[in-house]
Amino acid sequence: MHTSINGVFENGQFILLETPPTIKKSKVIITFINESELVLKSSKKRLGGLEGQIAIPDDFNEPLDDLKDYMC
Repeated sequence: MHTSINGVFENGQFILLETPPTIKKSKVIITFINESELVLKSSKKRLGGLEGQIAIPDDFNEPLDDLKDYMC
């Protein structure tokens, strides 16, 4: 079983931000994530950011000719 735990590496020490499961002995894999990557991922999306770049055709809600045999 794999378990991920959040933590911080600072001044040569690992500080766990969560309590690990009670295991007597276990192998550990540590992945370093740059703080700059964290900032980019946490940035909020701006609503309406694609305004004017996407157009919906006037006949968007009209029945498709390919499906006319299935329509009653």
